[in-house]
Amino acid sequence: MNLRKYEVLTFLQSTMRTFTLISTLSILASGSFAQLTDDAAARCPKLPDMINPFALPDPFTFYNGQPVRTKADWACRRAEIAELLQRFELGSLPKSKATVKGTLYDDGEFGVAVTDGGKSIAFNVTIRLPGATPAPTSTPVPTPAPTEPAPEDAAPSHGHAATGTSSRGQGLFYDLYGKDHPAGAIIASAWGISRLIDALEQVPEARIDTKHLGVTGCSRFGKAALIIGAFEERIALTIPEEGGTGGAGCWRIADGIKRRGINIQTPSQIITENTWFGPVFDKYASNAAALPTDHHLLTALIAPRAVYIPENGYIDWLGPESTWGCQNAAKTVWKALGVEDRIGFEQTGGAAGGHNHCQFPAQQAPGIVAFADRFLKGKKADTSKYFRTEATFPDYNEKEWITWDTPRLA
Repeated sequence: MNLRKYEVLTFLQSTMRTFTLISTLSILASGSFAQLTDDAAARCPKLPDMINPFALPDPFTFYNGQPVRTKADWACRRAEIAELLQRFELGSLPKSKATVKGTLYDDGEFGVAVTDGGKSIAFNVTIRLPGATPAPTSTPVPTPAPTEPAPEDAAPSHGHAATGTSSRGQGLFYDLYGKDHPAGAIIASAWGISRLIDALEQVPEARIDTKHLGVTGCSRFGKAALIIGAFEERIALTIPEEGGTGGAGCWRIADGIKRRGINIQTPSQIITENTWFGPVFDKYASNAAALPTDHHLLTALIAPRAVYIPENGYIDWLGPESTWGCQNAAKTVWKALGVEDRIGFEQTGGAAGGHNHCQFPAQQAPGIVAFADRFLKGKKADTSKYFRTEATFPDYNEKEWITWDTPRLA
């Protein structure tokens, strides 16, 4: 009996010593942790007040995390972005080099024959010149499909070579490369424009100055014009009009606007009704934040070449807030390259009123004329003052989407 009492007493004493030791260590650890936290707060970078996990990807950081510091670096980053856009969204362009032959016919039609891998296709386009002139027309505008006329004083010296887009898996591109080729319809049309330019370069009798080419289109053809201008470096001036989401608008910003209850076209909606993008895009359409790219980077592929983007701030479906935010992000690339006057963006309308879809309002005429004069006709023109919107976006916060500092690339 006494032995049991002794054992109990010994156990209690041992337990109390252990508890005292643990309590002492806890107090010491608590003090050390508090000191470490205070030190970290004093010497470590602070988190920004606003954190957006859906922020736009940084144009000036390579996929591996290395910074873009020079113009030569940008050329490499541009190539990386082009590859990422093909892998995750647009589908891939053919890697092989096709053989192309151009033929000018007496009736003004221009024939393009393309051979690759033992297969051949051929198509004709119509070249419309402004009149009988002895010199090559200096400002042809190949378009992916018929589009609205440019302002009258911008149009007279433009020649137009028009072609069309087709559904994914159908059309001449897929006849040549197979109906299961991963290219979406728009990147396939970009391939077609490139082959047209190949052919025009062979035939000076066509009187098309291939050093001063432009591309334009509106709505879905505005999306196509932007992608064509981004991937075809022989395009001097790109004019994508009112392409909305999938064009000059950013996927991430469009999704953010949709979450606020505004009726805007989103990537998950686009893939249910169209085949403009590659089948690979289907898995990312409901989670655009998982993409390593967005459409500010698509536009940035054009830099340092010229782009003028006429937009409509009155139609919610086009995502005017998205296009405004997206192109402000793209503009940082032109700024970094020291050629900020080569990107124009004019958004008319807003809540007070606007114009119908795919109409050039009078307010945009000076901008398009200035860009055409400078980059297609070789005239002196001030293109630095055409980046603006008439719309207001009270819920838009640029710092929420643009989280990078713009470098000056040497």
